[in-house]
Amino acid sequence: MANLFQSVRGFNDVLPADSAAWQQLYRIAGEVFAAYGYGEIKLPLLEHTGLFKRSIGEVTDIVEKEMFTFTDREGDSLTLRPEGTASCVRAGLEHGLLHNQQQRLWYAGPMFRHERPQAGRYRQFHQFGVEAYGMTGPDIDAEVIALSARLLKRLGLTDVTLELNSLGGSEVRKRYREALLEFLLRHESSLDADSQRRVRSNPLRVLDSKSETTQALLADAPSIQDAFDDAARAHFDGLQQALSDLGLAYRLNNRLVRGIDYYTSTVFEWTTTQLGAQGTVLAGGRYDGLVEQLGGSATPAVGWACGIERLLLLQKALGVEIDSSAADVYFCWLGEAAQREARKLAEQLRDMVPGLRIVLHADGGKLAAQLKRANRSGAAVALILGDTEVEARTVQVKSLRADAAGASAQQILPWPELAALLAGLVK
Repeated sequence: MANLFQSVRGFNDVLPADSAAWQQLYRIAGEVFAAYGYGEIKLPLLEHTGLFKRSIGEVTDIVEKEMFTFTDREGDSLTLRPEGTASCVRAGLEHGLLHNQQQRLWYAGPMFRHERPQAGRYRQFHQFGVEAYGMTGPDIDAEVIALSARLLKRLGLTDVTLELNSLGGSEVRKRYREALLEFLLRHESSLDADSQRRVRSNPLRVLDSKSETTQALLADAPSIQDAFDDAARAHFDGLQQALSDLGLAYRLNNRLVRGIDYYTSTVFEWTTTQLGAQGTVLAGGRYDGLVEQLGGSATPAVGWACGIERLLLLQKALGVEIDSSAADVYFCWLGEAAQREARKLAEQLRDMVPGLRIVLHADGGKLAAQLKRANRSGAAVALILGDTEVEARTVQVKSLRADAAGASAQQILPWPELAALLAGLVK
């Protein structure tokens, strides 16, 4: 019988076999964020459309082409969030978190963009984001970059390169925009069609063109660093010194501008050659004008975001080991009395060993069939309880994996000694 329905294009299911990698990634990320003192903020999926038009910029691919926008029953234009920073600023302003305060925040969850689905890039995708507010110096820029480096290292993602640039402050950007526009207009007929459309409204976005012809032409374009004032140069020099002090290697890339209009000063990306043309793994920078732009007081801000699906794809490409087992222990039983005792014993073990994953066999069957299920579960150990064991208040412990902590190939233990043995299986 044919399926009546399938998932919407670009909106993917995550099946149990893949969930282990997601859970491991979330756990590691939470530990890294906590290690730097960042607190989690949970944000709604829906926002007023004007929030993203005002923050991201109307002349961007996201706003022009990719947002899922609709009018609700009250006539309001709403949008499924395409990114997290604008929502984070909105929440900070709405709840009084940003005025004359320093905040270190992180979020995780789904984002939505109507773009062509491809490996690691879907219409519903998931992101981690980090935001730091109220700190002006290059030291906080270095901190969020160091945090990102630690996260990637903990995830086993070593084949990555840090690319770094600065867009200066508003005056620097204004001077550079004029110099770049003059250059681009002299070569307008040689630009790709998308760049020709943007050249007057948002010339910096031409630097991000995917056209090889346009990129070749840009080799002779002026550099933004030529427009730096003393403050911009001092900030960028301070950031580079801090990264060097931390032993974090980077590559300067004066074509790096990011695809969102709110970025100012520092911008950076972690890139890889393992994922084909879509090489960006994690990216961010400063957006010192965004809080004021959305109605708050002038507030310095810096942060980054990364696509979770892309992190998982890179882990797979690099062969990072994932614990995909569904259980630590599979509890087999033979007979009604054994089933009743196994049920009670399993609950007691869960109480005594927090985090221990026990699958209790269901529906009976021969021991050989139960042990086959135990092997398929990925459990390290099988417990076997029959009438003889119930009477003696013991249980057979059978090791299913060579690395099962503390478990010999097969042994018989009294019930009170089980918890101490199985505690070694909790990771």
